[in-house]
Amino acid sequence: MRRSLVMLLVAVVAALGIYYFVSRPKDAPPQPPANAQTAPTPAPAPAATPPAKPAKDSVVIGMSLEPPVLDSSLNAAAAIREITYQNIYESLTRVDRNGKIVPGLAESWTVSPDGKEYVFKLRSGVKYHDGEAFDASDVKFSIDRLIAPGPDNKIPAKNLYVSIEKVEVVDPQTVKITMKNPDAFVLFNLGVADAAIVDPKSSPTNGTNPVGTGPFKFKERKEGDSLVLVKADTYRNPAAIKLNTVTFKFVKDPSAQINALLAGDVDTFPGFQAPELVDQLKKDNRFAVVIGSTQGETILSTNNGEGKPMAKLEVRQAIAHAINREELIAAESGFAIPIGSHYSPADPAYIDLTKTYPFDLAKAKELMKAAGYENGFEATLKLPPVGYAKRSGEVLVSQLGKIGIKLSIVQLEWPQWLSEVFRERNYDFTIVAHTEAYDIDRYARDGYYWNYKSEPFRAVYREMVATVDEGKRADLLKQLQTIIAKDAVNGFLYQLGKIGVWNKNLVGMWENSPTPSIDLTEVYWK
Repeated sequence: MRRSLVMLLVAVVAALGIYYFVSRPKDAPPQPPANAQTAPTPAPAPAATPPAKPAKDSVVIGMSLEPPVLDSSLNAAAAIREITYQNIYESLTRVDRNGKIVPGLAESWTVSPDGKEYVFKLRSGVKYHDGEAFDASDVKFSIDRLIAPGPDNKIPAKNLYVSIEKVEVVDPQTVKITMKNPDAFVLFNLGVADAAIVDPKSSPTNGTNPVGTGPFKFKERKEGDSLVLVKADTYRNPAAIKLNTVTFKFVKDPSAQINALLAGDVDTFPGFQAPELVDQLKKDNRFAVVIGSTQGETILSTNNGEGKPMAKLEVRQAIAHAINREELIAAESGFAIPIGSHYSPADPAYIDLTKTYPFDLAKAKELMKAAGYENGFEATLKLPPVGYAKRSGEVLVSQLGKIGIKLSIVQLEWPQWLSEVFRERNYDFTIVAHTEAYDIDRYARDGYYWNYKSEPFRAVYREMVATVDEGKRADLLKQLQTIIAKDAVNGFLYQLGKIGVWNKNLVGMWENSPTPSIDLTEVYWK
């Protein structure tokens, strides 16, 4: 009997074991007996956290025009300044995104009571991209070449600095500038790209291999295609700069510009050149479309030189009466402001002179007859390769044709325009936006490309520059605007709007252009 009982117990245990292994889920781990001593079950390990995605540190910037060189002392092209200002080169002062004058390479300055002496205290620890140290001797060198007398000084903006008498090194960190007369614009002019501070050693090759003190250094250029800058390890505050690589991509054709944006080949066009396509971009939630202001007075530049029909005031007045600004602005899809003189509507001293010569074809024809051109004349309209010039050119061919001026359009590449029109003055008419701030001074210059000479204008300009009182200076600026408006020196068309388009995650781009610049010091990806 005892043997039979043992056999029964064995059978029961065996049966229970078979049930356990059959009935438990096949993926479940084996379970210990209920009374077994077990170690505490460890808590499950937390899921691995994926590595953080690295922040984007490069940007591709589209530009309509390619700079001919990379040193603004060699050429007047705005594209040079847009790329190099505050990125490669720095100046004593700096013009910020709001047009305010702030410290640049000079951390502070003092001005004598008579406005004729400026003492600048320079930043310490500043280096050039090649490792050379920056000091006061570089400031003296850079400004001395701006004010050098004689015909050998071919720096395009030299007239901005004619009020400066001399520059002296006080010590390695201090510079004194003495003025011939007070100059209301000297601090502004010392803060633009034309007054970039450079090292005498690298200066001769800056046109092709620019070396500055800015946050980005030149890496490479593929002519006709692109230019690359990289973050400068010599910069005094590298942590403030979020971008490591900046590529400027040159895309001239407006349809190619929008295709590049839509395809993601470029991240931004700070100066988009196809206003007719803005609505399309506004509907794409990938982009921010920001309409800002520029200093770009867009004019029908007129050769006033001797022997030209436009040397006669009556012809220029006739042209002014024949210009219909409403049609011109419609061609810019409304992204422009009409002007009647060479001055920005954003400036407090601006006055509206658009009614000086209101649109009046009958009056225009009378003036053409009085000038001896009842049957009109033929002339060329040489245009630079920018969208606004082509659009306005087509409108003006029609408008001036109504008073007998038969224009033939000649399309030029940028180097040709600078050579034929700007330097050689071999033209009748052209259309261009003058993008520099306070550039009414051009009408006081000898040999400037529209060949205008007016002693009354020059006398008022000299008085204005030497005037310290802001109220009186504003009155003199208004007089200057009025003189050139009445003289109809050029066809004053409109203030060019700034159409900025960029990826909505790109932060820090300038909305306005108080000076030609694509300043990247505050740009980053969010």
